[in-house]
Amino acid sequence: MSKRVLILLLLLAASLPTAGQSREARESVRRAGRPVTGTPMYFELDEQGDTVFMETLDPVWIFPKGCRMRDGDWRRYYKLVYNFNKVYPYALVGRKMMAQVDSTIAADVSKRSERNRYVNDVEKELFRLFEKDIRSMTINQGLVLMRLVDRECGMSAFNIIKTYESGFAANFWQLVARLFSQNLKTRYDPTRGEDAKIEELCKIWDSGQWDAFYYSIFMERPPKVVIQRETLESEVRKKSR
Repeated sequence: MSKRVLILLLLLAASLPTAGQSREARESVRRAGRPVTGTPMYFELDEQGDTVFMETLDPVWIFPKGCRMRDGDWRRYYKLVYNFNKVYPYALVGRKMMAQVDSTIAADVSKRSERNRYVNDVEKELFRLFEKDIRSMTINQGLVLMRLVDRECGMSAFNIIKTYESGFAANFWQLVARLFSQNLKTRYDPTRGEDAKIEELCKIWDSGQWDAFYYSIFMERPPKVVIQRETLESEVRKKSR
């Protein structure tokens, strides 16, 4: 046997695992050079010096016993949860802005002309702030928003239009709503029908458990609605003499 062949055989033998190597050693040789995959975990050492792996799990919402619905009902409920998450922040901001408008009118308005100018300025400001967001909403999201505005502001959509605009405007939009089988005069009832489901979602939101509840349904954190401003800049304009 030539010297060159002998050297090749020795190198090949050195690269092979010996019979005394453990399975773990052979496995480590097999995996040599492969990238590390998986998710790292934290660990702590207990009193005995043993390694205890630690992991933080996202919170989940456990539905109460007896909460039974058919597949179609669940789909509608999930859709309601999704729509609620998108529109409820606007209802909360609407409540703050309505309170601001009412307090400004009560404190600074002495003439009807001043009130009309102020309400007109507020309307223009609201369009600048929210027109793009509201136009991107679906019809179902708009309907949920109407119910929530009634809940937060204590007035139906019809009465809000009538109070701040005119009876003619309120009746006109009521006619439009009727074309879509809706009624702007219907009051929010937290004990019946769809409003009862909305009321349940409001309580979950107010309790601070909304993120866990939403995650339990969609397996992702709820998208956050960013609102530009929560107060109005419009002021009462006094007519100069």
